[in-house]
Parts: sequence; C-alpha cells; structure tokens
Amino acid sequence: MYCRPLLAAVLLVASLVTVGARGGGLDPASLRVVDLSHAFDERTLYWPTAPSRFTLEQLSSGVTEGGWFYAANRFAAPEHGGTHLDAPLHFAAGRSAVDAIPVERLVAPAVVIDVAKEAAEVPEYALTLERVRAFESRHGAIPVSSVVLLHTGWDRFWPDPAAYLGDDTPGDASKLRFPSYGAEAARFLVEERGVAGLGVDTASLDVGSSSDFPVHRIAARRDVYGLENLASLGELPPRGATLVALPMKIKGGSGAPLRAVALIEK
Repeated sequence: MYCRPLLAAVLLVASLVTVGARGGGLDPASLRVVDLSHAFDERTLYWPTAPSRFTLEQLSSGVTEGGWFYAANRFAAPEHGGTHLDAPLHFAAGRSAVDAIPVERLVAPAVVIDVAKEAAEVPEYALTLERVRAFESRHGAIPVSSVVLLHTGWDRFWPDPAAYLGDDTPGDASKLRFPSYGAEAARFLVEERGVAGLGVDTASLDVGSSSDFPVHRIAARRDVYGLENLASLGELPPRGATLVALPMKIKGGSGAPLRAVALIEK
C-alpha cells in the first residue's frame, strides 16, 4: 500500500500526463509555467544578521586560444536568503536536511491563500485559523501533502530592503515588519491537514517582528519544509496549480537556494 505522500505524488503525476497525437507523455503545450523565484545577484536580500551576501566572481569570459567562447563563474551565498527552502533541520534537531526531503514532497499540489488585501491594511498581518477555514469553505478542504502558499503581495517590494523587510538597519533584525503565517493557522495546516510545505512571498514563515519563530518550529517538528521569498504568487489560482520546488541538493543542509515554478493547465 502507498504511503499518503507517495500516493499523492503518483496521483499528481498521473494528472499531468496527457495523451498526445504522437503517444502518451507530458504535453508542455498544455501547461502555463509561472516562475516563482527571484534571481540571485548583488541585490538579493538576506536576513540582516547574515554574515555575507550572494557573490558572483567571474573566472573566465572570452574567446579561448582554440577560437571558441568560454565562460565560467564562482558563486558563494548563505543557505538562507533570496528565494530559498528551509529544511526542517533548520529549526528541529534530527529532522530532514535538504538532501533528505523526498523529492515527491517537492512536487505537489499548490494551495494559494490570498491575503494581499489584509496585508495592505495591516503590514504585520498574520494568517488566522478563521481565514483558513473561510478559504476551505469556499474552495474545499486543503489536501494532505499539498503545499500552502501565502500570497501577501510583498514581492512587489523586492529588492528594496526597507520596504520589503520593514527596516534596513545592518545587523539588526529587531525592527523588521512584514506579514506571514500565524501560529494557530500554521498548526492547523501542519497537524490537521498534513501539508508537505508552507510557502510565502515574504522573508520568513513568521511575521517580521517575531523573535521566537513559532511557525518555523511548528512546521519543523512535523518535518514540514518552508519556502521563503517567493514571487508571483498572485498569478496562481487558489487551487489547481502544481508546485515544483527544487532546491540545490546540499547534503546535510539546513536550507538551500531554490528555483520554484508553478504549472497550470491552460
């Protein structure tokens, strides 16, 4: 018998497979692809206390002695910054590191809760359980092994640190202000709905002023990963998109840079 996450992944893949004129297989023409990641460059945002930022050093760029063009670079970056994945290990000893997260949990149905209106009125809006229940009343119960993506609209401020983080004081994370999940809502999604991951278009699964990170801890204890600094969530429907969230596979990593996309049937 399949375990629930594996069964969900099998059903997901089956739903994407179409029969074309030249035989079975995934038909890219039937899908719209939405890029959910910010590019990494010298302006990429990191937590104010991060010891460094993203750097890209050119090693080679030009025509070789053999007459062909060749380019190569070297990059360096902390695990947590830009569009990235938080592994459960980030906030729970003994839980999954980046490389140990089953890949079928990284390809999953996306459930998008839109709180952009609330966040515009209350910059530190925290998703409530009441708001989650209202979403389910309209769109149905959030399925097991799906990934909930919280659309706050904050990606419009990227990469302005003062607007996006609420404060741009170097080395000081005590003045940050931005919306995200509330602990009660997160606990319900993780413990009652059994989601595979939580994602948001802000810098943290917890609201900016949080100093004890309850949402991170609630998710990590259940081996649920987090996706932070996502982009373009406003382009996704509440239900029906498929998330593909593939981080750099860092062995033992507590997090990793992420390229995330959503697949939507046209």
